[in-house]
Amino acid sequence: MPIEPVDKIWMNGRLVDWDDAKVHVLTHALHYGSGVFEGVRCYHTDRGPAVFRLRDHYERLHRSGRIFQMEIPYSVEELVRGTFDVIKANALEECYIRPLAYRGFGGEMGVNPAVNPVDVSIAVWAWGAYLGEEAVTKGVRVTVSSWRRGDPNNIPPNAKTTGAYINASMAKLEATQSGFDEALMLNPSGRVAEATGQNLFMAKNGELLTPPLVDGPLPGITRESVIQIAHDQGISLYETSLTRADLYTADELFLTGSATEVIPICEIDGRTFDCGPITQTLQQKYSAIVRGEDQKYVDWLDFVEA
Repeated sequence: MPIEPVDKIWMNGRLVDWDDAKVHVLTHALHYGSGVFEGVRCYHTDRGPAVFRLRDHYERLHRSGRIFQMEIPYSVEELVRGTFDVIKANALEECYIRPLAYRGFGGEMGVNPAVNPVDVSIAVWAWGAYLGEEAVTKGVRVTVSSWRRGDPNNIPPNAKTTGAYINASMAKLEATQSGFDEALMLNPSGRVAEATGQNLFMAKNGELLTPPLVDGPLPGITRESVIQIAHDQGISLYETSLTRADLYTADELFLTGSATEVIPICEIDGRTFDCGPITQTLQQKYSAIVRGEDQKYVDWLDFVEA
């Protein structure tokens, strides 16, 4: 989906013009993938724009940085304030938010990142449904990718790091070039991990199942939210290992993510599925929560302050 330019991007504590938000060609992250990032959404509510679980995203950004010895030079609160500033500077009521911390150019080149500074940017733009507006109700067509998720001792799956997403990009290309919307990836043991940028849930016999973190999915914030919502709705939920054959016998399947939100799967490798009652319940509940229509979860919203 094309991005419409906005006025300002937050870079290292300053608001800069869209066209001036540049990095040096010798930036370490450009050559070696040494960056960590988040994907967040801001929604229109009756109290003005509100970001869904913003502080939780920035806490995860700091955790991801720590894994790769990238100490992010801005606190969670400073990043929250920067996010509010860039949203207001662009006069956006709803938007997608992309924070990025990355190793910049430090005067040397090489795999060792130690001499390279950690730079931080926060970009925002208007972005509709990640997988298309029709996917919200009709669902998406998915295939199990031939590309496997990497071993956790190669790249830790609990860190949202830029370099690791070349793996997801290859799976996404394979899927879309074969006429599918999205790909599901298995881990080295053949267990289901996640999609290219989303967590997976499966409904079977009235219960909800999702791969455990030990099988390689990112600990998604939307995933965590849906688990809590399902619990509050009295839906039995278990974190359990799944094979591709398990997916083919599901009653319902859906994907979750900050960009994706809650999207049903209508087909996997020629097997078709309905957007059933569990998916519909969680999708509708999530939509109401992020728009401030459910006071029980209002603490999950960070309202953009004046």
